[in-house]
Amino acid sequence: MHGILQDVRFSLRQLNKNLGFACTAVFVMAMGIAASTAIFAFVDAALIKPLPYVNSARLVDVTESVPMIPRANLSYADYIDWKKQNQVFSSFDAYTGAGYILSSANGTEPVPAARVTSGFFRTLGVKPLLGRDFYQGEDSPGAAAVVILPYSTWQNRFSGRADVVGQTVTLDDTAFTVIGVLPRDFQFAPRGNAQFWTALQPKGYCETHRSCHNMYGVARLRDGVSLQTALANMQSIAKQLEQQYPDSNRGQGAIVTPLPEVITRDIRPILLILLGGAGLLFVIACVNVSSLLLVRSEGRMREIAVRGALGASSVRMVRQFVTESLVLVAASSLAGLIATYQLMHILLGLVSKDAMSQLPFLQGLSLNIRVLGFAMCLAGLAAVLFSLAPMARMQMSKLQAALSDSGRSVSGRAWRRLGSNLVVVELAVAMVLLVGAGLLSKSLYRLLHLDLGFEPDGLATLRIAVPEARYGKYPQTIVFERELVRQVSALPGVRSVAVAGQLPVSFNGNTNWIRFTDRPYSGEHNEVNNRDVGSEYFSTIHAKLLRGRYFNDSEDKSKAGVAVINQALAQKYFPGEDPIGKKYGDTELSPDSLREIIGIVEDVHESTLDTATWPTTYIPFNQSTDTDFSLIVRTSRDEKALLPTLVTIIRKIDPNIATSETVTMNQNISNSQTAYMHRSSAWLVGGFAAMALLLSVVGLYGIIAYSVSQRTREIGVRMALGAQRSSVYQLILKEAVWLTAGGIVLGILCSLGAGTLMGSLLFGVRSWDVATLLAVAALLGVSALLASYIPARRAAKVEPMVALRYE
Repeated sequence: MHGILQDVRFSLRQLNKNLGFACTAVFVMAMGIAASTAIFAFVDAALIKPLPYVNSARLVDVTESVPMIPRANLSYADYIDWKKQNQVFSSFDAYTGAGYILSSANGTEPVPAARVTSGFFRTLGVKPLLGRDFYQGEDSPGAAAVVILPYSTWQNRFSGRADVVGQTVTLDDTAFTVIGVLPRDFQFAPRGNAQFWTALQPKGYCETHRSCHNMYGVARLRDGVSLQTALANMQSIAKQLEQQYPDSNRGQGAIVTPLPEVITRDIRPILLILLGGAGLLFVIACVNVSSLLLVRSEGRMREIAVRGALGASSVRMVRQFVTESLVLVAASSLAGLIATYQLMHILLGLVSKDAMSQLPFLQGLSLNIRVLGFAMCLAGLAAVLFSLAPMARMQMSKLQAALSDSGRSVSGRAWRRLGSNLVVVELAVAMVLLVGAGLLSKSLYRLLHLDLGFEPDGLATLRIAVPEARYGKYPQTIVFERELVRQVSALPGVRSVAVAGQLPVSFNGNTNWIRFTDRPYSGEHNEVNNRDVGSEYFSTIHAKLLRGRYFNDSEDKSKAGVAVINQALAQKYFPGEDPIGKKYGDTELSPDSLREIIGIVEDVHESTLDTATWPTTYIPFNQSTDTDFSLIVRTSRDEKALLPTLVTIIRKIDPNIATSETVTMNQNISNSQTAYMHRSSAWLVGGFAAMALLLSVVGLYGIIAYSVSQRTREIGVRMALGAQRSSVYQLILKEAVWLTAGGIVLGILCSLGAGTLMGSLLFGVRSWDVATLLAVAALLGVSALLASYIPARRAAKVEPMVALRYE
């Protein structure tokens, strides 16, 4: 113990003596540890930490599957049959999203909610913090209206009062009785923003028709039942239902997936790419510090040789090197953990509120035992590398040679070879990170500059929810919509106003199965997007009419059904034909469903940015009114400044009408989850790449500068014999060019593999994008040559007589 303490004190004196080296090494390593550990904390929270449910590994996501939608919604009728007939689940429940209008003393507002079957929380293994769970049967038609509050709603809306159980809350003009409060750590990412959890009592058209799909299933596997067995059982039931109900269930299969995999499906590839990028940055940091230690060990060759000659054993000196490395790594780790804590909170603060509702597992982000263990593993790896680096140079067999000038020359050349290899590795890793950042940045640019089929500039939007009790009947909604359009159209700067059931660039959903009247039908499901839009919708968003005409405001339910289709539908179902005048309906061609195609518009991007446009039908809002829709206003003024005025007008018409999502169309697109995920990955990998570029260029500068210092006598002799300064520049830069070229070539090869791995994150860009590879190679090459120019310039200024007297 005394000897170890003596080694620690000696190591501290050595680091204090070389304060510049110590600070540089600690800073570089702390940066590498902080970046890797902070990203690992996100990986741990999302992918490693078990879900907060009882035996969460036995929970599975159970849904239907169709060719167009691998994970499709489940119909209520199919869910009931699946629940009765399955032999693999100990419990099976369903959930769906919901939106309510909350009425309170402060007025009305729309609130996100979830509707679940009565056993949902028991399937998850979650018990209420206060009150009780849903009773069996409370999800039956006609049962009492009851609600369970998440912890956040209890705190924010009810001030955390213990007597909340038994109170009522008015949702959609219905009094719901509060029966319980969920635990603080409860989370369910698919409905992470739900402020109320109500019993799923089947109602309305969708939940009474097998052909309508609006929910998802969650189940717990029986003991001893594997995922494959469960999947086979559910697929067998799906085939039976397909035979029993050929019209509604044709082509519909089943899919059973581990629940954790479904919850983290979107964020998993991004986190793994970021962890890989942070890991590469850590590699560069280790290589840089190892290079610094090698340089330092060169300066201590005589010291170690003298100690060996005086009788110090190789074990004694190895112990000293290990102690010095541990002291250096300990200081770096402490600084790295402090930086990790700050970096975690910075990154967490960059997550938007909307994104956080979809990623509730990040709310518990902390320096837990797994994250600290990961940081210690990195520190241990660094300690081993830093111990081996100087030991590799301090072989006892060369101690005698180290006492002579020739020995130093030989060791210097050997170190230059080793240092050169390390620099090549640094440059290659930096190349990989720079290419990754370039591909992600180019992908983000393509995503945000996608041809949307309409003009988003100048559009203000907001969501409107009207009370169904007052506007549920057909005429009332039309009267309100027309009055709203009239008043908004009169505002200064407003060019046009429209309503739509869904905004563009939202999702592929609200689909219908259609059948054409003029062609044979074999029961196939022609699935198309269905959008309810106002008569001014296309002109307001500046969509392009290809043929036919738009709707007019008089086309309401008293008139014949009409529809406008997009180009994708025309190309898929009417290749080489003119669809104008053709008719379609539901799979049974019921009279109320028949519509005549009156126009074709250029494809409007209705789905998320990275999803292809589906065939779409547009029907008049006046022929299919809804109590929940969006208002779209095109203005020649600042569209953001118009939003408060729109809310004021709506409240003046009816203060009971709730509004939400008051954003411009550009904000809606830029802040979408797809754009947010791509932007975050591009920025973070770009940050890692910038640090990697800096460290690798500094590393190259170090090896070239050391090479110049070791060749000072050689350069002096060359210049004394008549060599020109240009030849000295050439001599030094030639070495830099070879190292840089080696790093770039190796980096390109590694980048091709890395680009393939991150292919799922790329949009409109190939993993081997030539322009990106050439641009990054040029950037790295120019940066490396600029870093090499400084030592080359210093070498060219060497005075021959001074150089010859140098030693």
